Amino acid sequence: MKKMTLLLVMMGAMSAGSSYAAADRSGEVVFKAACTVCHTAGLMNAPKLGDKVAWKARIAQGMPMLYDHALKGIRTMPAKGTCTACTDKEIKNGVDYMVSKAK
Repeated sequence: MKKMTLLLVMMGAMSAGSSYAAADRSGEVVFKAACTVCHTAGLMNAPKLGDKVAWKARIAQGMPMLYDHALKGIRTMPAKGTCTACTDKEIKNGVDYMVSKAK
């Protein structure tokens, strides 16, 4: 049942992320459209927005590494967090937004 719920949540995230097609959206807009499902609830061990402890080691790796993980995926996070309609710049904007809330 837990896996089915997770699958449904991820499917919702994919459809939500792909329904926004504006150019160069802000990090907050991208977060709300595509990242919030996992990064608000901490699904699949995603670091929560604003959790300074969870983000500290990630931030220490440097922004290029965080961008790479967001763009290509890491562990249970798929590439671009399922936001296939997001540009690379928009994904980076989303990462910048999350990092800014963890400092």
